[in-house]
Amino acid sequence: MIPHKTKKDMKGKHLIAAILLVFNHHLQAQVTKTFTIQADHLTAKIAPTMWGVFFEDINLGADGGIYAELVKNRSFEFAQPLMGWQKLGDNIPEGSLAILNRSQEKPNNPRFLQVDSNDPQNKIGLQNEGFRGMGIKRGLRYDFSVWYRQLKPGLRLHLELVDSAGNTIGEGFLEPEAIGNQWQRAQTSFHATQTCPKAKLNVWFEGQGKIDLDMLSLFPEDTWKRRPGGLRADMVQRLADMKPGFIRFPGGCIVEGRELASRFQWKKTVGPVEDRQLIINRWNTEFQHRPAPDYYQSFGLGFFEYFQLAEDIGAEPLPILNCGMACQFNSAEQAPLDELNTYVQDVLDLIEFANGDIHTQWGKLRAQMGHPAPFHLKMLGVGNENWGPQYIERLELFKKVIDAQHPDIKIVASSGTDPDGERFDFLNRKLRELQVGFIDEHYYRSPEWFLSHANRYDNYDRMGPKVFAGEYAGHPPQVTDGPLENNWGAAIAEAAFLTGLERNADVVQMASYAPLFAHIDGWQWAPDLIWVDNLRTYGTPSYYVQQLYATNKGTAVVPMLADGQAVSGQEGLYASSTIDQPNGELLIKVVNYNHKPVRGMFKLETGKKPTKEADQILLTATDLKAVNSFDDPEHIHPQTTKIAVKDKTIVADLQPYSFYLFKVKLK
Repeated sequence: MIPHKTKKDMKGKHLIAAILLVFNHHLQAQVTKTFTIQADHLTAKIAPTMWGVFFEDINLGADGGIYAELVKNRSFEFAQPLMGWQKLGDNIPEGSLAILNRSQEKPNNPRFLQVDSNDPQNKIGLQNEGFRGMGIKRGLRYDFSVWYRQLKPGLRLHLELVDSAGNTIGEGFLEPEAIGNQWQRAQTSFHATQTCPKAKLNVWFEGQGKIDLDMLSLFPEDTWKRRPGGLRADMVQRLADMKPGFIRFPGGCIVEGRELASRFQWKKTVGPVEDRQLIINRWNTEFQHRPAPDYYQSFGLGFFEYFQLAEDIGAEPLPILNCGMACQFNSAEQAPLDELNTYVQDVLDLIEFANGDIHTQWGKLRAQMGHPAPFHLKMLGVGNENWGPQYIERLELFKKVIDAQHPDIKIVASSGTDPDGERFDFLNRKLRELQVGFIDEHYYRSPEWFLSHANRYDNYDRMGPKVFAGEYAGHPPQVTDGPLENNWGAAIAEAAFLTGLERNADVVQMASYAPLFAHIDGWQWAPDLIWVDNLRTYGTPSYYVQQLYATNKGTAVVPMLADGQAVSGQEGLYASSTIDQPNGELLIKVVNYNHKPVRGMFKLETGKKPTKEADQILLTATDLKAVNSFDDPEHIHPQTTKIAVKDKTIVADLQPYSFYLFKVKLK
């Protein structure tokens, strides 16, 4: 006989039963997947260069970005000589602030400012707006320098940093000493009293006299490694934290130029900074919806600085040089084959600059710039996103000379702009016939493309040229706000694709996301790996995906199978595994691209004994549209916990739309 129950008791009973029913249904619905990792079976070595970074001066990446100069148009060489500058003063006499041109005397830096003041009571000056303002930090020292020629003594420079409201937040003075027609360099320093993300610099000319000025410059003291005139430390640190195997520079499409005249010429970017010839940046007018008329290349960040940066962060340098072809989407200009010697010689001279003895012409220049030791260049690119038979016939000429004189240098060659189609097929075939060192493949595609192509390299030729996945990024459809394009949906698709690159490390030996940096107030292209403003940086979800791969690459690939097959999209799962032999560590990467959790059973087939616990690193978000931001820079970031290892097995409930890394120590 059933005891009497109240209605309240019955409702409670039914509620508990309903909860148990839902719970049991959830357990039955959750998929269990078994993965077998053959940890003692090494299938391919992983190149130290496997995961790297690609730098291009786009999105204010160099000037206004990683190059820490705060003054825009410091030498008055923009098309409009005073762009970025504004005259100061209530009554500026005609001719007291004039731009002069000495093109015959100094063709690389012809313009300078002449200040002629005859009234000591009349205050005149110039204000520089910086690159979308100047990021100024309270208490930090700022170093001002200028080249001058004092024709009539009596003027001093009064320097002011002012905030958005015009309040002075730092000031200093510079009194030129030398008199005569010889150019001199002078400098002074002062400290900021407040922090301001969009400050400006006032340069007042006080007194009575006449002076010529050029290269008015302002740097913070806290540059990378405290190098005067150096790089922005927080941006370099983002790169160093990735431990990249290589850094490709200087691009990208700026290597080609819109036409040959505006191509990147490395020889114009080395030597004294004041002698480097500024040119317009090709991204200045490339995108009509994101115009940047003040975007130029000062080349304060030149090839010496690129090599030095690579050395600083422990990355192999990978310079890319023009092959005698301008951008084929723009002018498609080509240097005639019988005039290609200049371009080929640029390559030979660059190798000498990087590796040559200090008694050679270009090795001597490297030493004079402060680096007597060679940079140990091992590879270089000939052309960027060039295509067609005209590219192949030019590449053949370069290869013949490089192979003859520097057979140890590996050539990176372009496979065009797309990862498939007639153009790609032609280049892929020809480059394999030429036996180049690396074929540079690019893919800017939708997240769905990356998910469906994780097995792209499973059946590639293992004996031919290696693949350089030189530029890739997931581009979410129907997203037009730059920072919002770097969402979790794109990043997790990239993570899935990278399992295929890692699994095929005998084919793919270099890979880099692109572009690298974007300034929030000056970007032209999105998505991008790292976003910056004048004072801050943050890594996107894609940044953390790249970082997890780069800092956990291992030394060799080991098979990871499910149902006897590589895990490459079956049931929304993607996986790869490697082993770090020197550290005795097994590295398992797995992506669950499902809206439901998956129970993963990871069985380790190894003669070694794993520790009882492993590190579990999780990267996830509940919303595929989730992003990081300046206000919430670690909304999506790696989270590390411990997970049990029992009987050489890890059991983990893989959350929906998540990327996992398991690090297992093997004794």
